[in-house]
Amino acid sequence: MMEVLILEIEDPGCFWVTVKGCGPYVVNEIEYKNLNAEMNQFYDKSCQDADEIKPLTLQEGQICVVFSKELKCWCRAAIKSIMSCTDHYLTECFLVDYAKYIFVKSNDIRVAVEAFMKIPYRAKQCGLYRTKPVTLHINFCEDTAKIVPAKRWDCAATQYFQSLLKATTQVKARLCAIEGNKLDVLLYVTIKNEKVCVNDDLVSKNFARFEEGKENTEHPANDRERQTSLNVESPLPLKIVNPALAFSPVLFQEKVSKYLETGHAISTSFLFKKGLHSHQMSSTDLNASTESIVKAGLGLPFEENTAIPVHTDRLLQFLNSDPLKTDFNKGDQQFQNLQNVSAEENFVFLSNKIEPSSVLETAPLFDDLKKELIRKKILGPNFTESYCWPPIARGCDVLAISHQGNDPLLYIPPVLTFLQSESCYTSLPNRSGPLALIVCPGWKKAQLVFELLKTYSRCSRPLHPMLIIVGQNKEEARNVKIHRGCEIIVTTPYSLLRLLEHHSLLLLRLCHLIFDEIEVLFSEASEQVFTILDYYRKTVIIEERLYSPHQIVAVGTCWNKHITHLLKEFMNDPYIVITAIEEASICGNVQQVVQLCLNSERIAVLLRILDFTPNNVEKMLIFTSTINEAQMVHQALRSNSIFSLKIHKESKFNFEYVLEHWTKKYSSGTRVVLVLTDDCMQSLGITDATCVIHFSFPSSPRIFGQRLHNMSDNFHNVIEKGSFVDQEYTKARSVLLLTENNVCHALGVLHYLKHAEAEIPPELHDFTARVLEAEEEKKLARPLCTYLKTLGICKNRRACPDRHHINVQTDIPQNIPDKITPTPGCMTIVPLHIVSATNYFGRIVDKQKDQYAILAEEINEYFKKPNNNISVEKVEKLALYGLYEETFFHRVQVVEISPKKEEKLFFNVTIKYIDEGRMSQVESHQLLQLPARFQCLPPQAVEFIVCSVKPIDNEIEWNPRVTSHIYHKIKGKPHEAKMVLTLGNTVWVDPMVRVTRLSNLKTYVNEYNVRSEILSMGLGTDNPEHIKQLQKLCRHVKVLAHEKNLETLSIKEETVSPQNVSHLQNIQENSTESCSSSKMTLEHHPYGGVSEVKEAEDSTLHQRKCFYPEIKWFQNEETVTVKVKIASIADYKCKFSKEKVVFSACSGDKFYLADMELHQHILVEKSACVIKDKEAIIVLAKEKRQSWCKLLKNKNPHVSFDFEHWEDFEDKSPFPIGTKKLHCPTVVTEELMNSSEDSGTESDD
Repeated sequence: MMEVLILEIEDPGCFWVTVKGCGPYVVNEIEYKNLNAEMNQFYDKSCQDADEIKPLTLQEGQICVVFSKELKCWCRAAIKSIMSCTDHYLTECFLVDYAKYIFVKSNDIRVAVEAFMKIPYRAKQCGLYRTKPVTLHINFCEDTAKIVPAKRWDCAATQYFQSLLKATTQVKARLCAIEGNKLDVLLYVTIKNEKVCVNDDLVSKNFARFEEGKENTEHPANDRERQTSLNVESPLPLKIVNPALAFSPVLFQEKVSKYLETGHAISTSFLFKKGLHSHQMSSTDLNASTESIVKAGLGLPFEENTAIPVHTDRLLQFLNSDPLKTDFNKGDQQFQNLQNVSAEENFVFLSNKIEPSSVLETAPLFDDLKKELIRKKILGPNFTESYCWPPIARGCDVLAISHQGNDPLLYIPPVLTFLQSESCYTSLPNRSGPLALIVCPGWKKAQLVFELLKTYSRCSRPLHPMLIIVGQNKEEARNVKIHRGCEIIVTTPYSLLRLLEHHSLLLLRLCHLIFDEIEVLFSEASEQVFTILDYYRKTVIIEERLYSPHQIVAVGTCWNKHITHLLKEFMNDPYIVITAIEEASICGNVQQVVQLCLNSERIAVLLRILDFTPNNVEKMLIFTSTINEAQMVHQALRSNSIFSLKIHKESKFNFEYVLEHWTKKYSSGTRVVLVLTDDCMQSLGITDATCVIHFSFPSSPRIFGQRLHNMSDNFHNVIEKGSFVDQEYTKARSVLLLTENNVCHALGVLHYLKHAEAEIPPELHDFTARVLEAEEEKKLARPLCTYLKTLGICKNRRACPDRHHINVQTDIPQNIPDKITPTPGCMTIVPLHIVSATNYFGRIVDKQKDQYAILAEEINEYFKKPNNNISVEKVEKLALYGLYEETFFHRVQVVEISPKKEEKLFFNVTIKYIDEGRMSQVESHQLLQLPARFQCLPPQAVEFIVCSVKPIDNEIEWNPRVTSHIYHKIKGKPHEAKMVLTLGNTVWVDPMVRVTRLSNLKTYVNEYNVRSEILSMGLGTDNPEHIKQLQKLCRHVKVLAHEKNLETLSIKEETVSPQNVSHLQNIQENSTESCSSSKMTLEHHPYGGVSEVKEAEDSTLHQRKCFYPEIKWFQNEETVTVKVKIASIADYKCKFSKEKVVFSACSGDKFYLADMELHQHILVEKSACVIKDKEAIIVLAKEKRQSWCKLLKNKNPHVSFDFEHWEDFEDKSPFPIGTKKLHCPTVVTEELMNSSEDSGTESDD
C-alpha cells in the first residue's frame, strides 16, 4: 500500500496522483523542489539567449520546458496539440509534474535539457481497478428503467468521487495492473477514522459496476497445471519496469501483451529506447513466478501486508482467464447461427485479406483524432470503414464501393493519420505543393469535404488544407496562390486541370490521390479523371520519388465500367472493398438476365432455361418465396426428368443430405439443381453457385442481395484471375422472372440492368416508358421541377418529387382579361428575393400607376401610429397579417404554425412575404392585425428566371460566389426585361438589363446585362437548349378550350438592344382604386393566389387560379341537400336556375367555384343557401317528387354521396325493398366510377 496525493481528477477512470513518502523507486518531494529551483535559475538566465534554447521544430508528444504563470515557475511539459493562429502557433501543454493543462505560444517553449530529465515525472495517471461506469437506461415503450454498462462516467459519479476525495484525511492506493501509461489501483480513503475502499463504495451505490475476471471452465487439474507452468517454468526472462517509473521521460518500444495465451509462459518484455535529451532508466530483471512478478510490480514503497496475496490471486485469475471461452459455451450450433446472421447483415467482398478494426480504440488512427471523433459523437467505425481504414492508413491503394460510399469519413481519418508521419516525405522536393489531393464531383461536395478536413485537422500537425474552385477565366487560375505549408488540396476535376495549365509544377510532391464519389466522376468527367491519373503517374515514376508513398484511393456507391481501367492501369495491388452485394455481382461479371412472362407461364419459362446441356459443372439455385411454390417447381422438374434437390423448413430431407450432394465433385456437363425458399439460405451457407434463378420475385433488395451472395465465390474467381475486362463467357448468371404481379418493380429492374450494362428486353423498355408516364401523371399537383425551369433539364427525374410536364390548369392562367395579362414583350421588374444566380422573386412594376407602391406607403403610414400596432391574439393558418422588419412593414401570410403552440405563450410560425416571395420564421407576437383594406391588393410576388445560362462543369447548382455577386448587384433595383415565356406564376426573361438615366440628359444607358454579368465571372456558360426544352414541353400540351391563353406560351426571340430600351412597353396591372367601392377577389389577377403549405416550402411559388370544392349530397322525397366543404367562407355567392346551381366563395387566398349542372329540375323560389360552420349548405327543392339517381348530369370526381344520411334515405326511399341493392350502386358509385376524369377546375385536395 502506498500513500498518494491527488493532483487532478477527470473521472474515476482517470485521475492524477503523486506518491508520498520515500522508497527505492520514489523520488522525494525535496528533490522536485531542488529540480524546480535549478530549472528556474537556468532558464531565467538564458532569457537573453533564448534563441539558442528554442526547439527547431515542434511536434505532438515532444517533451519541453515552459513557464507557468499560475505556478510562477518553469515546468517540464509534453506538447499535446498545436494550433495555428494569425501570426504564431499556440500549443496546448501538459505539465507532467503538476497534471495541469496550459496554453503557451510556440515562441515561449524551451528545449528540455538532459540534466533536468533524469528524475521521473511527479504526476502519475491512475484509474480505479476493474471499476467501470454505468448509466440509467429508460425504456419509454415498456415504462421501465434499469442500470446498464456505459462507455463514459456520468456527472453524478464523478461528483461523488470528488466529494469522497475532498472529505478524506488520507488516501492510499494498491497497484493491481498497468494498462498502457495508466496505473489501475484499488483506492482507499480515510474519512472520520473509517477506512473506505472507493472502488467498492462506487459499486455499492450503483455509480459503477465491477468487471469480473474471465472464469476458467476447464477441469481443476488442468487449472493447477496451468498455474504451475506460469509460476515455475518461464523459458524467457521477463523484463519489467516498476510502475512508479511508468511516467519517466523515456519512450516505450513495447508494452506487455494484453492477451496472454492459456498455458504459455509470459514472454513479453518492456524495452526502452533512448530519445532526445532522455535518460536510460534501469529496470529489475525477474525470473521468478508470476506471483512474485506481481509482488514486485506492486512493491513500490509498500509495507508488508498480508492482504497482498488475495489481490495477487485476483490478478492471477485475470491473467489466466481465456476470453475466447466465456461467451460461447452454448453449443456450436448457436455460434454458427451468430456467424450466419452476421454474414446476412454485413457482406463484404475483398480482393485481399483485411483485418477489420471494428472499434475506435483499435482503429489505426492517432490518439488525438480518436478524441476528436468521440467529441463529434462518432464512437466507432461503421462496417465499411472498419475495412477501409486499415489499408488506407498503411498507404495502400484502395477501391471502396458501399451504400455509404459518399461519406468522406471513409478516407479522411486514415489519410490524416498517414500524413502525421513526416519522415515518409523527406525524399520529396523541397518546395510548396500538396501531399494529398482530393478530387470531388462538384463544388458542393468539395465544400463539405473541406469543412470536415478543417474540423479534423485541428488535432493533427499543421496541414493548412485549401479549397480551390477555378472558373473559366484564365486570369483567375493564373492568380491562384498556394498557401505556404498547404499539404491537402480539395478541388474538382475541371478546376484542377485549369489550375495545372498555369501551375504545371503544382503536383510534384503529390503522394495521395483521392477520388470522392468515383462513379459520379466517371459518369460526368471521365476524360478529365483519366487526364489527372496520367499526370499523377508521370509524376511518381521518376527516380527521386522511388521511396516516397504512392497511393490512389477511390470511393463510391456504385460500380462503373471505367473502374476496371483504373484498377488495371493505375493501381498497384489494390485492396477492393465492396459491401454492396449487387455492386459486387456487377464487379464480378455476373450476367444479369430478365425474362418477362405471365405468372401462369413461369414453369414453362423455367423449363426453357434448363433446356440445354452445360459445358462445365453448373450449380443452380431456384428461389421461391413459399413452400407451395417450392413443391410445385420441384414436381415440375421431376415430371420433365430433371433431377433436383429441394429444401424448405418442412422438407423431409435434412440439411446434411442436401449439402452432401451439393458439395460432391461432379464431372463436366453435370447440372446440380436445388429448389429452396429464402429462409433456408442462411442455414445452408452456399457461396459457390453458378446460376441463381429468381422464380419468385425477391421481396426486398436485401433478399435479392442475399440470393446473389450464393454466387460470391465466383465473384472472387473472376478477380483473382485478374480478369477486369469483359469476358465472352460469364460463369455466373442471375435470371429474374418478371411477371404482371411485380410491375411496380419494373423501373427498379430497368435501372439495375442499365447500370449492369445488361441486355434489356424491348418489352421492358416499352412498359417502363408507360410506367414513367403514369408516375408523372401522379405528380400533376406538384410544382414544376426547379431544375427543369432553371436549366431546361432534370438529371434525376426518377427520384425528383416534382412534375416534369405542363399542367394546363396550373401553369396557364384561365379566363383572364387581356388588359390584366402582362403585355408580351418588355416590362420593368424589381427582384426582391434572390434564390440563385438566375432565379429570383419580385414584382412587375406598373409605370403609369404602381398600385403596390401606393399600398406600401399607406401601410407604413398606418402602422407608424402606435395605436395601430395591435398584436394578433389568435394566429390562424393562411391568414394575412402585418410584420415590421427593418424600418418597413410587410404583408405576410401564415403558412405553418408550430405544433406545440399550446404549450407556449409565444411560439414560432412560418410566414411568406406575399409581395416578395421569400419564407421566414417569426414569433407569433410579432404579427400585427392587418386591416381589410390592405388585403384587397393580390399578392405581387412573381418568379423570374434568366434564360439560356447554366453553371459550368455539368453542375446543377450555382456556385455561391455567383449568387452572392448577383444578389448585391440586382436586389431591390428596377430592371428592364424581355419576357420570353410565362407559365403560371413564372416568367422567363432574356435579357434582363439594368437601365440607368444619365443625369441632366435625356439619355438611357445599359449599365449591365445580368446574363452577361454571370458569364463574365467564368462560372457560367451558354445554355441554348434551355428554352427549346421548355418549348418542347409546351408543344406536347393538348389544349381544347384554352387557345387564347396558350398565346402566352409563344416564344419571343427578340432581345433588348440599346436602340429600343427607351421604347420598352410598360406592364399594365389591373388593381382596384378603391377597395370600399368594389372588392377584388383573387381570381382577378394572373399572379394572384398564395401557394399551399407544402408548395410554400418549395423553392418556387406554385399558385393556382381557382379550386373546385369538395361536395357531398343526400336527398329525401322533396329536397336534395348539398354540402360544400369550405373552411372560413367569405364573399360567397349562390345563383339558382331551373337546371343549374353556381356557387362561388373565397377562403383565405383561395377562390372556389362550383358550376353544377343538375340531373333534374328544381324549384328556384324554394331553394336556399345557408353558411354553417365549415361548410355551405344548399337545399334544392325538387320539381317532381322522385328519387334522383345522381346529382349532376356529368360525372365529377369532387362530388360524392353523403353516407352519414344513408339510413335516412333508405327509410324514405320510394324504391321497393327488393330493388335497394340495385339502387345503392346507382346513387353512390356512379359518380365515383371515373374519379380520374379531369374536372373543369382544379381541386383543393
